[in-house]
Amino acid sequence: MDSFLVLATIFLSAMVLAVPVARRAGLGSVLGYLFGGIFVGQVIGLVGHGAQEIREFAEFGIVMLLFVIGLEMRPQTLWDMRDKLIGLGGLQLSLTTVAITVAGLFLDLPLPTSLAIGMALALSSTAMVLQTLSEKGLTQTNGGRSSLSVLLTQDVAVIPMLVIIPFLAVSEFSNTAISDVQIGETSVNNIEPVWTLVDQLPGWGVAGVMLGAILLIVVGGHFLVQPLFRYVTSAGLREISTAATLLLVVGIALLMKLVGLSPALGTFLAGVVLANSEFRHEMGSNIEPFKGLLLGLFFLMVGTTMDFQVLSDNFFAVVGITIGMIIIKFGILYGLALLFKIKGRDQWLFTLGLAQAGEFGLVLINFMSQTRVLSQEHSEILLLVVAFSMILTPALFIAYDFLARRIGDPVDRAPDEDVIQQGPIIIAGVGRFGQMVNQLVAANGFRATVLDSDIDAITRIRRFGVKAYLGDPSRPELLQAAGLNSAEALVVAIDDAKQATEIVRLARRWRPNLYILSRAYDRLHAFELYKAGANEIIRETFDSSLRAGRYILQRLGVPEDEAHRRTRAFFQFDRNATHELALVWNPDIPIDENEAYIASVHKINSEMNLGAITPVPTISGAGSETLPAPPEASTKIDTCGGANEAADIDSKPSINDPTHPPR
Repeated sequence: MDSFLVLATIFLSAMVLAVPVARRAGLGSVLGYLFGGIFVGQVIGLVGHGAQEIREFAEFGIVMLLFVIGLEMRPQTLWDMRDKLIGLGGLQLSLTTVAITVAGLFLDLPLPTSLAIGMALALSSTAMVLQTLSEKGLTQTNGGRSSLSVLLTQDVAVIPMLVIIPFLAVSEFSNTAISDVQIGETSVNNIEPVWTLVDQLPGWGVAGVMLGAILLIVVGGHFLVQPLFRYVTSAGLREISTAATLLLVVGIALLMKLVGLSPALGTFLAGVVLANSEFRHEMGSNIEPFKGLLLGLFFLMVGTTMDFQVLSDNFFAVVGITIGMIIIKFGILYGLALLFKIKGRDQWLFTLGLAQAGEFGLVLINFMSQTRVLSQEHSEILLLVVAFSMILTPALFIAYDFLARRIGDPVDRAPDEDVIQQGPIIIAGVGRFGQMVNQLVAANGFRATVLDSDIDAITRIRRFGVKAYLGDPSRPELLQAAGLNSAEALVVAIDDAKQATEIVRLARRWRPNLYILSRAYDRLHAFELYKAGANEIIRETFDSSLRAGRYILQRLGVPEDEAHRRTRAFFQFDRNATHELALVWNPDIPIDENEAYIASVHKINSEMNLGAITPVPTISGAGSETLPAPPEASTKIDTCGGANEAADIDSKPSINDPTHPPR
């Protein structure tokens, strides 16, 4: 336990120190992780053999990454990619394997060894490519989806490769029988655990078990997972929802290993099945922190695997093989991009993004060494080649960025049903208030993404065709998944006043220029929202109370037009008065002890009579029951989320709230 804590402290320190530096230098987070791993593992030698446990744990980040990617890919989208999955991915694998095999023969390596090396180096880095595509917002581009197609094909191809490799063993490298090799001890990702459900089964039995596991994931995702999450979310505990998501991912990974399939492939399939679920954003936000942390650890471990002694002894061989491999893969990928009509910047994204070797290559090379397909010397050199090429991946993406700027053509993004096409709007809360806002927006041709933590409300509204997702809107990662970075407006319509204020504060911190409209519970809550940075604040009963007051005036004999004028005048007076009170309100001082607040209330009360209120011109539609909207606010909001209290009264946020004490 003590050694584990020491290693965890070392790795977390490397992440915290190295990654921000790399990001500030414009190198990306992945390169920061790699350099951090090189520093702690090779430069100062703080990582020893005890890191193996953390390495196997960190590799699970790839499994989680594929699950999150799957949540972004609907079954129809995956079906539309079938030509690229089979054609583009299959051609990349076969052509690259053949080309590297020929290069190995040219270097006087035996045919079986050359073929094995070709299969290992034909694979690209799923973790690094998808992480970088996600960071740069390129996942949904044509080049990004083409890259994903190839990576998925490669992931599937690892399985037959593991079957083929033992038959390529070279006698001069072997001192033991292949049957003596413990396949299950290579890595968490080498697919074959110590015990599987397919042991001793004939070929048709293995195929049947594998097919049954895949069908179980598909059917279970449709009919079992959603009822499970409805039951879990009904408890109202965020940590249980997170535990359920982790259980789903870990359970599917275990099932895939037991039937001899890739855990990453299984979780990707589960993500695709659940992509249309109302739980999509909730599951994505639950898994995101674990995914990011484990992937970071994985990249750190790649850095620690570089043996500088072997590198110094074989420097030119490692560099030469790495550059040669990248050139071969670059040429094949470029040709395939032309064949499949991937053009412009997408062509360079596809070509440069997949030119490195990958983490499954590390797994296969270790496996080849155990099965005596490779000598120990060749294995050590090839492990360095794979790690070195992965370290060069950020440089390849930097080259892409340079070429993309030079090309200047628009990014060819595939359509995404979750991107709001007209006026992106996020509505947090789907109760009475949120439903009316959503209905009015939809009636005018706009679409909104609706979030709520009430599973019953989400289920009910989805039956009427409204795009709504289950999740806690106060979680920043959920707002990000719902499109906070690109939204034009955020409507906060939840019942919990404290949570609503927190959402406004978080959204203002993330997006200083975002238009935020929030529902207020009472006057004091309106003040809190004002301080938090809301542009428009609507007290939930204010408009209806004014309309009720107008009816009373008419009942008391005030003519209808005059009642409209007086109501409108009161509306403007109250808006100004509430803004004045907001400026002197202090959340740390009770209002009955705040002298400045009390003085402002006395001043406002002395002015609140019909003689002090100047009637405004008659509004159109004398019989209308709907109050006209107040003038549009143009308050300046600072990056900390607070309103500019020195702003002129005409540029304040509208706080539609009476001046009487809160209810």
